[in-house]
Amino acid sequence: MGVVGADTHRTLSGVATGDMTLLDEALGLREAQLAETSLDSRTFALVKIAALIALDAPPASYAWQVANALGDGATPEDILAVLRAVAPQVGGPRVVAAAPEIMVALGLSLPDGVE
Repeated sequence: MGVVGADTHRTLSGVATGDMTLLDEALGLREAQLAETSLDSRTFALVKIAALIALDAPPASYAWQVANALGDGATPEDILAVLRAVAPQVGGPRVVAAAPEIMVALGLSLPDGVE
């Protein structure tokens, strides 16, 4: 196995611990994707959250996208509105699965009995 450089180690460590800035730098995808749409950055971020709900995405995905949405001017109420808007299309189980992930990404405590 080769030697891992200090920058590579720092970036991987940051990504592994959820440093969203490092993740965005490492992947560099968000700006390129946004440039390909005619959406403003707030709408773009909210659409990505809708996609995560529909895909039953892993928890780390919510942390990154919720942070992006808030940074782009979305409010927690906007994110709740997305959850409500997609519920009829994706179904209750996906909405129930996404709600705690969104809560954690917003820095909220989960209700008793929810993991």
